[in-house]
Amino acid sequence: MFRHAQSRDLARIVEIYNQSIPGRLATADLVPVTVEARQAWFDAHDEAHPLWVLEVDEKIVGWASLQPFYGRAAYAATNEASLYVAREHQGRGYGKQLVERLIDSAMALGRQTLLGFIFAHNAPSLALFQRCGFERWGLLPEVADLDGQPTSLAILGRRLTPRHEY
Repeated sequence: MFRHAQSRDLARIVEIYNQSIPGRLATADLVPVTVEARQAWFDAHDEAHPLWVLEVDEKIVGWASLQPFYGRAAYAATNEASLYVAREHQGRGYGKQLVERLIDSAMALGRQTLLGFIFAHNAPSLALFQRCGFERWGLLPEVADLDGQPTSLAILGRRLTPRHEY
C-alpha cells in the first residue's frame, strides 16, 4: 500500500536511508543522518513534490520522493526521483513499484521529465531505472569521493511527455 508520508514516518524513513550509507552504493552521505537533520527535507515535500511510503503488512519497507530539479523556474517540469528500500526487503520488486509510483505521480502532476542521479557502480539501481524506461543521459566522472575512491555519478532520465521538435 502506498500513502503519503506523515511526520510519524520520518524516523523509519531515516532508518531506511541510513541503511544505505555503509554500502557506498546509494548516497553520498558518509555518516548516518539524524531525524532532526532530515526534518527540513521532509517538510519541503508537499502535494507538488510528494514523499511516498510503501507499506507491507503495516510496516514501511521503502520510500520514494519527487524533488525539484536545480531550483530554477525553467526546470519546474523536471523532477528528481529518489527511492530507498529497506535492506531486508530488497530484491522483492518493491523498488520497481516505487519507481512506477514516482512515474505515475509525476505524470499526474504534469511533469515532463524525471531524472535519477545514481552512482555509476550501483548496478542494481541502474538496472532498475533502465527497466522502468529511463535512459543514461550523462555521466559526471569522479565527482564524489567515497572513502578515498573517486566515484562517478550517472544521470538517468525519462521523458514523460513527447519531445518537441526544434
